[in-house]
Amino acid sequence: MPDTIKLKKGLDIRLSGKAQKILAGEINADHYGVKPVDFPFLVPKLCVRPEDTVSAGSPLFFNKMIPEIKFTSPVSGVVKSVERGERRRLLEIVIERKGNEYVEFGKADPAKLDREKIVRRLLDSGLWPAIRQRPYHIVANPANKPKSIFITCLDTAPLAPDYSFILENISVNNFRAGITALSKLTDGKLHVILDGRAEAPEFITNLAGVEITFFVGPHPAGNVGVHIHHLDPLNKGEFVWFVNCQDVVSIGKLFLDGVYKPEKIVALTGSEVINPQYYKVLSGSSVAPMTAGNVKSGDLRYISGNVLTGSKIESNGFIGYYDSQVTVIPEGNYFEFFGWAKPGIDKFSFSRTFLSSVFRKKEYRLDTNYHGGERAFVVTGQYEKVVPMDILPLQLLKSIIAGDIEMMENLGIYEVAEEDFALCEYICPSKTEIQSIVRKGIELMIKEMS
Repeated sequence: MPDTIKLKKGLDIRLSGKAQKILAGEINADHYGVKPVDFPFLVPKLCVRPEDTVSAGSPLFFNKMIPEIKFTSPVSGVVKSVERGERRRLLEIVIERKGNEYVEFGKADPAKLDREKIVRRLLDSGLWPAIRQRPYHIVANPANKPKSIFITCLDTAPLAPDYSFILENISVNNFRAGITALSKLTDGKLHVILDGRAEAPEFITNLAGVEITFFVGPHPAGNVGVHIHHLDPLNKGEFVWFVNCQDVVSIGKLFLDGVYKPEKIVALTGSEVINPQYYKVLSGSSVAPMTAGNVKSGDLRYISGNVLTGSKIESNGFIGYYDSQVTVIPEGNYFEFFGWAKPGIDKFSFSRTFLSSVFRKKEYRLDTNYHGGERAFVVTGQYEKVVPMDILPLQLLKSIIAGDIEMMENLGIYEVAEEDFALCEYICPSKTEIQSIVRKGIELMIKEMS
């Protein structure tokens, strides 16, 4: 009988624009983008130039620190541009889709392959980056062996896609093959995390060799850091890997069909979307085909991911490598005179400052306005209410700011990532960019431990 873990700490931000359970079809965009900035602490080395011809599965760049980790093209076509930022930082490689050519990696039954061959195939195909690790929330190092692997089939972020619906529309055979391949990568448990508010798909409950756990509660109940904290806590020197369930399907397809085809189902959400619904796309697809004629007019913010942890993109930008959601909300470029003095019927508030706290089921059309400026970093006791982990978030943040390595270790830096502190940033009265602080602390730890 699967366990159910119920969490009380957290916060559900009730935004309008949740995707209806409708799979609108498959999007075949003309342009795709692969963004090195999607992979924290990556030092990319470019393999292609503009006007080069690539096939699906051809290397675009690799990690200088671990050259075996390759990042490959999701489609066949021509490299249209290589975008760089400050200090020539590599931002994205844009591919114009042409033809339907694939690099052949060969079909194989993962049950008959050993760990080394499975790792090699994942590295060569470009699917290895789908496997991430805690500590540090970065692409897993193939030289390490994790004590367990987590398969996440749950997301509780604002307007997050319903993974129960997504699981109804995936290839079961590919999912099973992906699970088999991943089971060869660890001697420990393979945890499958499901939504405790929905009925588990039969094909998952019948899987052999996995441990199923249901999580119920407000956000961040869907964060993998919370799952690891409650099921297999990390100590210094240990590693836990995790993979999104849609990437498991792509891994299975690699072995059964011998090609790299990173398909995913993406939810188009947000108050400015006319018909919020689901689309089947390839990783890195332009969002323009799914938003064309389907968003309201005005000054809009396009986000790859959710409003708490997603990345701002252009209206013709590209879906992030790890994202299964696109959100469109209003920009907040305005000044609100005496906004704090208004009753706030249309404002969502964690502290129940506004009258809106009376309407517990109301959905809100929120924008990007900060509603105030950055202030002194003060002790409020609020952070602990939205972090369902046995850590002291404020003290950990202070140790990061102070650069105290030993204190950071003692306070749980190995178990957390930016997304685990996203709600702290949202409710912070000081308007402090807490997620940036956490990432700086993680990067400091990586440098100290390397």
